[in-house]
Amino acid sequence: MSSQRPLARRRRAVAAASAVSAGLLVLSACDKPTPMATVTVGKNSVSVEAECYEDGKTIGKEEATKCALKKSSDTISVSQGETLRIGVDPEIADEGWALWLNGQQVTSPFKKTYYAFEGVDLFAEQSGQAAPKTIYISVVQQNKAGTQVQGVWNLKLENADA
Repeated sequence: MSSQRPLARRRRAVAAASAVSAGLLVLSACDKPTPMATVTVGKNSVSVEAECYEDGKTIGKEEATKCALKKSSDTISVSQGETLRIGVDPEIADEGWALWLNGQQVTSPFKKTYYAFEGVDLFAEQSGQAAPKTIYISVVQQNKAGTQVQGVWNLKLENADA
């Protein structure tokens, strides 16, 4: 009976050491989190990590367009005429960022960490077509000329009035 105790202790020690080693291995495999972009409508906010980001390296406008066209599952509802607020981490604002809708740039780059689009009517009928039910927006980190693109953050807006 006493010979089984050291064996049991040894097994527990080996199991504990294995668990610690596995935990350290998992932690070392983790990537550094990307900067965040946050979209707020009324009292609701959604924060997203980058769809495409290479830790400050240029990804190119063609790659940025492909990334901006990826459909996000992160969603926020917007009613007609509501204010759309976008906040970005300072490292995004330092380079500049623009708002893209459905893969197309719609603003000049900002160098602010926060911008509010007052009374947004993103879901208005256009050319006799019904108002869209969803719109995909992207925060695209880029320089003023749009030639140096470094990251894309995507979010889906749902028409709360549809």
